[in-house]
Amino acid sequence: MANFGPADIKKLREMTDAGMLDCKKALTEADGVMDKAVEWLRDQGLGAAAKKASKVAAEGLVGMKVEGKKAVIVEVNSQTDFVAKNEKFTTFVNDTINHAFENDLSNADAINNSSINSQSFGEYLSMQIATIGENMVVRRSGMLVGDENTAINGYIHANGQVGVIIAAKCDSAKTADAMTAPLKDVAMHAAAMKPTTLSYKDFDASYVADETQGRIIKIEKENEERARLGKPLLNIPQYISMAQLTDDVLAAAEADIKEKLKAEGKPEQIWDKIVPGQIARFISDNTTLDQEQCLLDQKFVMDDSITVAQYIENKAKAAGGSAEIISFIRLEVGEGIEVAQEDFAAEVAKQMA
Repeated sequence: MANFGPADIKKLREMTDAGMLDCKKALTEADGVMDKAVEWLRDQGLGAAAKKASKVAAEGLVGMKVEGKKAVIVEVNSQTDFVAKNEKFTTFVNDTINHAFENDLSNADAINNSSINSQSFGEYLSMQIATIGENMVVRRSGMLVGDENTAINGYIHANGQVGVIIAAKCDSAKTADAMTAPLKDVAMHAAAMKPTTLSYKDFDASYVADETQGRIIKIEKENEERARLGKPLLNIPQYISMAQLTDDVLAAAEADIKEKLKAEGKPEQIWDKIVPGQIARFISDNTTLDQEQCLLDQKFVMDDSITVAQYIENKAKAAGGSAEIISFIRLEVGEGIEVAQEDFAAEVAKQMA
């Protein structure tokens, strides 16, 4: 006994643009389950939506919603930049963001496995693909939630290609309210400077070791060319992360600094005014990985005399409290997607053959 009727066939045809008989066969194979029928058509390469779903979607938009103590950010991909600017596409993105926000859907899997408008999200997406005319993917999403002592904000760059949401734990609700605007500044910083993690404490020791060796080899090769051209040689760093600067390493650095001051004939009574600045310089010179990849350790884009962590600390102190960034999520459209380069001439030859 069939688990579907003519109305189901009509609905599947509207969703996928596949033929009536193909829709009937798909529903038969899927035992009347609409999502599985769409998947069957896709596997068979039948129907407009099914065929479009095989296309790589690497363009699109990042959108977010920040309200109260909650923020949601979503990346929705399309095949072309042209469709990403289409009003129907932007409406779909906004509807998806609101759906995720209202239903506490914290990641893309939760969104894609949810129900919306009395149907599965998969069915809803297939209908949008058929309507808009390109494959679309809800690829990544994230959510931040906090209590009254948490400040949350975010930023979407004007072109919709990059977005950041960010949260800070504060000592009080009053400080949290005061930190909302500074957090937007930091979100703007993160959008521009592309941090990949919050702190050097998040690094795996093997990753830091591999990065250190890789950078040393790269600089050594560059120095060979500089020597050939008679240019000044680059300094080869001994360390690249605060994770490597143990108490013993810092103590040895301080001893070296004092030895140099002694050799230069600097009076010992003024060393305490010189050493802290030189230690700070030593740390800065030997934490290049942190400055490149860790949000808290990056030089703040609006004032490069301080780090992001110092900027937040200063703003919290000015508000009479304390605050610490505890989490951020940065999404950039198409990040990590490999798009095959098409050989147009070969494609034409194939079609002619």
